[in-house]
Order: sequence, then structure tokens, then C-alpha cells
Amino acid sequence: MGEAELAGLRNRTVGFVFQQFHLLPRLTIEENAELPLIYAGVPPRDRRRRAREALERVGLDDRRSHRPSELSGGQRQRAAIARALINHPVILLADEPTGALDSATGKAILELFDEINRAGTTVVVVTHDRTIGDAFPRVIRLRDGRLEEGC
Repeated sequence: MGEAELAGLRNRTVGFVFQQFHLLPRLTIEENAELPLIYAGVPPRDRRRRAREALERVGLDDRRSHRPSELSGGQRQRAAIARALINHPVILLADEPTGALDSATGKAILELFDEINRAGTTVVVVTHDRTIGDAFPRVIRLRDGRLEEGC
């Protein structure tokens, strides 16, 4: 596949949740959630509907017109998760998704990932925090780029 084909495949099948959210500050949360749909060529009316559905799924439907700076860290993370889920990915990749959050918000994010997984999406979380890893049914530990024994 060429670069454009690979980018299209990633857009349709993989959702990314970054540790630092990567929400665009000038856009509303709804507009941030729509971004992957713009790249996918989805018409504006469908984008808005799907963004609202995704934000409702993560409990932010009442905050959709807010900008990232107007939200708490947990709300920004949930907005980033809504954006990652907007194309109904087969796999969700999350890099230290609770690293910048308090423990209660982190627990809520892990519960959301469990719900997403039970709905059929594979969730891969990268973390250095063993307590986060222990919240998942399967853990693969790497040390210096190699699988640890027992994995």
C-alpha cells in the first residue's frame, strides 16, 4: 500500500488516544471529535450527528460547544476518546491514557475502556503503571524490547 492508502486504512480501523490529548484549542470539543470524519470525507451533517453520538457515549454531550481549555483533564481525555472512537475502529491504541489524571478520573477512563472492549473493540493500553495494567484481563510486559518470562 502507498502512504495515502495506509493513512486511509488507519483512519478507518484504528483509534488513537494520546497521553496529552492533542485536542486543537481553537475548535470546540464537537469539532475536535469530527476531525477523523473530515479526513474520511464524511458529509458535514453526518459528521455532526456522529460526533454528538460519540460525545454522548463518553458523557460529554452537554459540553460539546466548549473548547478544550474550558474542560477538566478527565473531560479532555474523554473528548480525545470520543474522537478516537468516531470511526468505530476495530482497535483502540491508548498511550498512558490515565497518566495526567487523578485516580478517580483514571478509574472512570479504565471503566470506559472496559465498556468499549465489551462492545467489540480491541483495546491496547501502553502504560508503565502496573496498577493500570492489572486492571486489564491480559497483560503483556516488555523489558528492553523483549517479552518478559511468563507472558
